[in-house]
Amino acid sequence: MHTLRKNRPLRRVVLAGAATVSGMVLLLSLKPHTPTPAVTGAASSPAPSGNASTPSGTTGSGGTDGSSGSAATGTQTLTGDSVQTRWGPVQVRVTLKDGKLTDVTAVAYPQENPRDQQINSYAIPQLTSEALTAQSADIDTVSGATYTSDGYRQSLQSALDSASR
Repeated sequence: MHTLRKNRPLRRVVLAGAATVSGMVLLLSLKPHTPTPAVTGAASSPAPSGNASTPSGTTGSGGTDGSSGSAATGTQTLTGDSVQTRWGPVQVRVTLKDGKLTDVTAVAYPQENPRDQQINSYAIPQLTSEALTAQSADIDTVSGATYTSDGYRQSLQSALDSASR
């Protein structure tokens, strides 16, 4: 009986070692999230209605011709810079009518895997609503979508900056 008690600690050590090795193999087999390549706007979402033929960054009807340095009149559709975030690029297109923000569309955002799709399905509409309410890029971060929120805010600001030139 004395010899059986001696072997039990060794058995426990072997089992603990095997469990540790198995756990490490499982952890190392997890694949990290890889960022997506830049997504074009046509593949992500349709162009805003009414300005489908207007190239991004140009004015639609109206413009600043003949005005004396005042705010632009008419409708402008502008695309912000593509901002590379940890999970992929974020880019927005804005529509301004008589200097007021009337529409914001996310043309590129992370949507490679189901988790990205889940997060951005609630984050993008919230960010759009906030931007339209604030009439600026001074919007709150959506909880759980920090990287997307930061990229959205930066792209929105770049689009608004290009409108003021």
